[in-house]
This record gives sequence, structure tokens and C-alpha cells, in this order.
Amino acid sequence: MDKQLYLERLVLKLETHVPLPPAEREKLLDLPLALKRFEAGQDIVREGEITKQCCLVAEGLVCRYKIVGDGARQILSLHLPGDIPDIHSLLIERMDHCLGALTPAVVGLIPHDAVRALTRASYRISEAFWRETLIEASIYREWMVGIGRRSAPSRIAHLFCEFITKMTAIGLSDGVTCNLPLTQPEIADALGLSTVHMNKKLREIREAKLVRIRANRLTVLDWKGLCHLAGFDPDYLHLQPGAAKIESD
Repeated sequence: MDKQLYLERLVLKLETHVPLPPAEREKLLDLPLALKRFEAGQDIVREGEITKQCCLVAEGLVCRYKIVGDGARQILSLHLPGDIPDIHSLLIERMDHCLGALTPAVVGLIPHDAVRALTRASYRISEAFWRETLIEASIYREWMVGIGRRSAPSRIAHLFCEFITKMTAIGLSDGVTCNLPLTQPEIADALGLSTVHMNKKLREIREAKLVRIRANRLTVLDWKGLCHLAGFDPDYLHLQPGAAKIESD
């Protein structure tokens, strides 16, 4: 496993939001990284744990989630290669939610002390991480609006729009097709829907020829129509101009 490649993914992810000078890129590439593999369904960090390191998603798909009293799971966010979903643990060390692998995943563990030293030495990097945290908050707000006010078909379409836009920004999609390694129960857990209702509404989206999903592969057949159904406006992702421009036919 190539640690340098994984740190380059971190740099790429940060630069989807803000350009970094070469000197700052080199500092990020020098971060210490201990790689660890996780199986699908395995927790990376559990709620209540006190952490001393940040988790860089190197491979696979990771989520934040919470379990409610009756055992039901609510997925709070999805995280792609290059993300550090627990960067907040630099300041809030006790986890108030779980971080888990949705697919087989490789995670790079970066000691808090190393990240703190880097952010103190470089205000540009400190600003980049702060910006990431603020953008995560923006995405949370969009998800809250979706669960609170969007119809089930609109929620599903919005998730697809967001996912392929973010995958395009980090070079893992051509803007038309991408891997979507989510089961229908996992999509339902992210959108606050029952699996049965989610399955019914997903079928309607497919029958409308907006998307095709085969073998964990999402293909957008009608980007404009999918965005219209979702009410999708990518501004809340705060991407650099051109970072994930998807052309409609």
C-alpha cells in the first residue's frame, strides 16, 4: 500500500475547495501515516472512545452514524478517499458518534500531535482544514433539509447527485458513471426511509430513466432531469470552479 498515494488524495481533496502552494502540499505529504484495513461493517472509531489520531480515508467508503434506542441506524454522512471525517477530534477527543466502514476500507491513521504541529506551522493548512469542517457543516444542513422537507424520490435523487459530483471532483468519476457501493438498506439509513419505501421510490427513478444501477455501478442517464427531481444545487459543496462540472445533454 502506497502511503504517498494516499496522502496525495488528501491534498487533492483539500484542493477541490482551496488551492495550496507547493510548499504546503509538501508538508501534507510528509505527514506520518499508519495504514489499517477494515472489513465492511466494521467500526473504525466507536461512540464514546477518546481518540489520539485522525482517520484519513485511503480506500473504500466510510460513514458517520448513530444508533438510536430501538437499534435503528441513522447514517449522518458519507466519506470518500481523501476525507478526514474526524478532523474535529483534534479539539473534541471523545467521539459522540461512530465512524464505520461501509465497504472494505483502508484508513490512514495520523497522530493528533503531527496534525497539530502542522496546523501551527502553516496557517494555510490550518485554514484548509477549518474550511473542510465548515463545508461538512454545510453538507449537514443540506441533509437536514432533505430529511425534513424533501419527498422520498427527491432525497434519493439528491444523494445520487451529491455522490457523483463529489466522486467527479476527486477524479473517481467521469460525471456520468461511478461506483456506488451502497446497499438499499444503507441508502435508506442515510435518508431516513424504510427499506421498503426506498426500494419502491428508487424503482420509480429508474423507470423514469434518470439513472441506471447495475452491479454497484451508478450511471446517470438524464443529469438535468435528476437535478430537477432532487432540487440539486451544488453550491453547498463549495467546490472550486471547474472541480466537478457535469455537463447535461
